[in-house]
Amino acid sequence: MQDITLTSSYWASGDQPPLWELSLGELLETLARECPDRIGFAESLPEKTRRWKYSELLLCGQRAARALLAHFKPGDRVAVWAPNSAEWVLLQHGAALAGIILVTVNPAYLEAEVCHVLRASGAVGIFHAAQYRNTDMAAIVRRLRAQIPSLGYSFDLADWDGFLNLENPDCELPRVAPRDIVQIQFTSGTTGKPKGAQLHHLGIINASRFAAQRARFPEGGVWATAMPLFHVGGCAGSQLGAMTSRGTFVLQPTFDAADMLRIIEQEQVQHLHAVPTMVIRILEHPDRGRRNLASLRTLMSGGSPLPESLVRRAREELECRFTITFGQTELNGVVCQTSPDDTVERQTSTIGRPSPRMEVKIADPASGAVLPLDQPGEIWARGYQVMHGYFNLPEGLDGSITEDGWLKTGDVASMDASGYLRIRGRLKDCIIRGGENIYPREIEDVLAEHAAVKEVSVVGVPDSQWGEVVAAVIRLNPDVARPDVQELFFYCRSRLAGYKAPVQWFFIEQMPTTTSGKIQKFALREKICSAGLRPEPFEKPSRIPEP
Repeated sequence: MQDITLTSSYWASGDQPPLWELSLGELLETLARECPDRIGFAESLPEKTRRWKYSELLLCGQRAARALLAHFKPGDRVAVWAPNSAEWVLLQHGAALAGIILVTVNPAYLEAEVCHVLRASGAVGIFHAAQYRNTDMAAIVRRLRAQIPSLGYSFDLADWDGFLNLENPDCELPRVAPRDIVQIQFTSGTTGKPKGAQLHHLGIINASRFAAQRARFPEGGVWATAMPLFHVGGCAGSQLGAMTSRGTFVLQPTFDAADMLRIIEQEQVQHLHAVPTMVIRILEHPDRGRRNLASLRTLMSGGSPLPESLVRRAREELECRFTITFGQTELNGVVCQTSPDDTVERQTSTIGRPSPRMEVKIADPASGAVLPLDQPGEIWARGYQVMHGYFNLPEGLDGSITEDGWLKTGDVASMDASGYLRIRGRLKDCIIRGGENIYPREIEDVLAEHAAVKEVSVVGVPDSQWGEVVAAVIRLNPDVARPDVQELFFYCRSRLAGYKAPVQWFFIEQMPTTTSGKIQKFALREKICSAGLRPEPFEKPSRIPEP
């Protein structure tokens, strides 16, 4: 990357390279025309790999679009609540071609969480899996349809062919503009209740394209991932990173280290997108030495800090380079990224430089003023990547977007003279576990309803495998019998997705607070890390009973 010397913590956007003014449907049509026989998408399972040429992918997307338009109209919001699958991807393309807004729902969500997303988005239909882990998704959807009058249709993805048969072959597909909304993805922002970020075609296509280019992903290359499709990093960053380079996107539905090693060898994967936890498991798996991984050239990672030892080990043992990404749903994906040519120190201590065509500054959170180099402040970003606000919430009303278009990320960082950003903390106080954002307020609200809990604060604590894990610090109600932490765990687990349930539990006599009575979470984290607070004995159950 070119040498740059900044005089303040401000990165200008520039006007190069040019943006692709395309919708997702137009991108797929272009690829089907220019490289019809190239494999554009593959779903790889141990027992079978399904493949689609770009020409076939377009035809499947068009059929899905016509079937959707038999029940919905352009602009309608339709949810998908299912784990990774080929059908999820085909639905995504069908919705994009039909001008229908896809509302992505984490498959780990339980009934109350799904209900909130459906109500908040005004979804008029839902596609779902029959079940996921111990959750009977079909039964939950039946109950939710009875509770939500606007939720007119539901479809089981297991009967995908039956759904496609509903198409009207004579249906004319609408014109979809690049700046139209393509998806609504729910993220908690600064509050405990998730809000629907409205992503647009222009944003997800170009952010993914520029991330692939900085990663040195080759034209026509093979890109594999098990990243969740409900997240912008999976459905956009990985899939569209491959597509904008006329490459092959290989999806592993559920991450398994041994099977990912098979995929890398079998599909001649050149680029792997994986959170640090996945990289660790691949490196440590006994099958690694028996697989030919010579095709692998680049690892893309992010979502939580990468230890220097992990980067060095991956570079030496896998003989590949790293690119570290930093992004946000509200910014349609990656907004800062390291280059594979960067030093190990920059790969592990920074999140790289801003992406092309994005204006970034380190700002005083109160005034928005640009701060001096190397001084921590909030990351603000402006440009084509900024979302179209939160659904049903006027742009800027919650303070996330300023009147002049700056999006406040809530992340604290500093910028050096070369334009590299270093994360210093988070204003939004979220916990990042294995690349998954967890928002303490939601867990605190659940625990606060337990009769034995007088006061609770949920914080993230460092963990060598997950980056951070969820810890609950509780002041007990003296009028109620002291609860067992196993009981508290199952209390959370019955109401929240499994990854949100605390795995470390602490009881405290008095919470550290400010003069105004607000709990000082940083003080709790310091006490935990310095062993000033001792955790209660707890072993996470290997099998979780059905809620």
